[in-house]
Amino acid sequence: MKLKKIWHQTRMLFLGISLFLVSPIWAQMDSLLFMNDKKIHEEDTRKLCFGIDNLNFIKNNENKGCFTKGYTLPGLWLLPKLTYQPLKNLKVEAGLYMLRYWGSDTYPNFNYSDIANWKGENYQHGFHAIPFFRVQYALTPHFDIIMGHIYGRNDHQLIEPLYNPEMGLTADPEAGLQFLWRTRPADIDMWVNWESFIFQNDNHQESFTYGLSTRFKINDPKTKVHAYIPLQALFQHRGGEINSNAPDKSVKTWLNAAAGFGMDFHFNNRYFKKLNFEADAVYFGQQKGNLIPFDKGYGLHGRLSADIFRFRVIAGYWQCHNFATIFGNPLFGAISTYDKNIQYKDPQMLYLRLEYAQRIAKGFYWGIHTDLYNNLPANAYNTTDGWHEEPNALSFHAGIYLRMNMNILIKKFGK
Repeated sequence: MKLKKIWHQTRMLFLGISLFLVSPIWAQMDSLLFMNDKKIHEEDTRKLCFGIDNLNFIKNNENKGCFTKGYTLPGLWLLPKLTYQPLKNLKVEAGLYMLRYWGSDTYPNFNYSDIANWKGENYQHGFHAIPFFRVQYALTPHFDIIMGHIYGRNDHQLIEPLYNPEMGLTADPEAGLQFLWRTRPADIDMWVNWESFIFQNDNHQESFTYGLSTRFKINDPKTKVHAYIPLQALFQHRGGEINSNAPDKSVKTWLNAAAGFGMDFHFNNRYFKKLNFEADAVYFGQQKGNLIPFDKGYGLHGRLSADIFRFRVIAGYWQCHNFATIFGNPLFGAISTYDKNIQYKDPQMLYLRLEYAQRIAKGFYWGIHTDLYNNLPANAYNTTDGWHEEPNALSFHAGIYLRMNMNILIKKFGK
């Protein structure tokens, strides 16, 4: 009865939103709120611009069960920057990335992509702030090299078991080296994100992640029925030979990978615009170390989405065996982040998501979403109590976002 009541309330909320929201321009939430334009535009050659990229957010996670704790994220990130394009295929950006949570004035000074028990020795006040610098060179019209702060986080378009979309709110911009290919047969994103640099006798480990996100296109994406093959991988290494003061110097290496098949169905209809289906086989491997209680695992992820009127509805299914995610949503793993002593045997989950995003004016966007994650009953092992059955757990997530992403021309040099 309780489950029916929650579902009824959620359905009424969705209905109310659909009745009262009227928008002249609709687009996918990720593309408007969490992703960036990665192309160099020839018309911007020799232009010096001042840009502001900002995302304001309030996201509430009401998590049930023991997979992970619930929490709320109220705050913003802000990136003021200068952009100069000396050549038609070369762009340079420099600025300052700042993260602020409302109600907090002190921030640990460390990379916010790291796991929670890595502590910074120094603290920042007011904002968590890091300098931002990016150089992008288009070697050909279809191949770009990016150094410095790369197009990371949600721009990689990784599936949720591999990367938690929420990190677009909380994680530092990724920095390192990136290659982008955009061709008719495939779109390829390959990168190295250097998360932790160490000095001589440092007291923490060096850490970097290699990533690959690829979509092989079986036919033209503009056709009515488009088929594709996604291939994704994240490989994280922690080590370092010069940190003799580190409490734990053992090498740790993990791999997450996914491969599958997907289809897009395009409809020439005002209200029912697109249907997408994708199924992926997911893999976990612990190549070095013993931090994770198992060395190999796998999962199956199926996802169906429909673009209806000005909304996107997403329904998904997940099951896994001994799977651990490096950067993904903890609800998609077999290990509890709430209690490190709890492991799950072959957990399964159903989820439903409704999202809406709108362009308000040039450079201004807003959006909302609501998510239901239903972790089905599963056998769990606690190192203190042994095996037990955990009941069905229904988690509810919701967020509202406002993004500003605009550039102001300062001066154009030459002709």
